[in-house]
Amino acid sequence: MNGPTHPYFRTPGGVVALAHRGFSRDGLENSMAAFAAAVELGFTHVETDAHGTADGVAVALHDAALDRTTDATGLVADLPWAQVRTARIGGVEPVPLLEDVLGTWPHVRVNVDVKATSGIRPVADAIERTRAHERACVTSFSPARRRATLALLTRPVATSSGTSEVAAFLLAARAGAPHAPFGALARHALRRVDALQVPERHGRVRVVDARTVAAAHAAGRAVHVWTVNDPADMHRLLDLGVDGIVTDRADLLRDVLVARGRWT
Repeated sequence: MNGPTHPYFRTPGGVVALAHRGFSRDGLENSMAAFAAAVELGFTHVETDAHGTADGVAVALHDAALDRTTDATGLVADLPWAQVRTARIGGVEPVPLLEDVLGTWPHVRVNVDVKATSGIRPVADAIERTRAHERACVTSFSPARRRATLALLTRPVATSSGTSEVAAFLLAARAGAPHAPFGALARHALRRVDALQVPERHGRVRVVDARTVAAAHAAGRAVHVWTVNDPADMHRLLDLGVDGIVTDRADLLRDVLVARGRWT
C-alpha cells in the first residue's frame, strides 16, 4: 500500500524531520524563539504539545503545570490566559498561543499533541481560526482525546496513533507476516490514523524494528520515531526505512539528512 496522502506528509526529501518543541539549546522548549530557530534551520515540521487554559485558550506547553519550564506556578487548566501569558519560559520567553505557532509561519506544518481534555476544544478552535488543516497533525496518547478534537474540525487533518492503538498494532505485527492474516489485524489497529509516532523502545520492549516498519508500511501508515538525538541512531533508523524522525537536535538531524541527500 502507498503511504498517507494528507498534505502534512508531503516532503521533497521524503523524510518528515520534526523539531521537537522547536529547537533550543537553552531550555526554552515550546517557545516562539525555539520554533523560530527551527524554521531558520530550514525545518518545515515542528512538534508541540497543547493544553487549554481555564477560559478555553490553547497554549503550546508540554506540562500540565507551569512549574517546570516557567517562572510561574499552577495548573494551566485552572488559570485564565491573562495569567498564563505573564509566565516566562526559562524566565525570558512567554508561553505561546498555539494559534501563534500555527499562524506565524504559513508554510510550517505542526504536530500537535493534545495533552489533556482541557485542550480538546481550544486546539480545534486554533486550527479552525488559522485554517491550518492541511498543515496540522493531531495526536494524543489518548485516542478518545484525539477523536474528540477531530470531531470539532470542519476539514480533515493528519493523525497519529494513541497508546492503545500502538499496543494493538505491535501485538499483531509481532505475531506474523505483514500481509496476512495478522497484517489485517495490524491494519485494523491503525485504521483511524495516518501515522505511527512512537519511541524506538519502550522500556524493554522494542517498538521499531524491520518487522514493525514493514507492517506499518503494508498498512499504508507512516512511521515517525521520537525522540532521536544521536546521529548514528538517526542513520540507523533511516536505513531501517522510517518515514520521519522527531528530535531535540534539529541541527544534527539536518546534517544527517544533508549527508544523505535528503534535505531540501
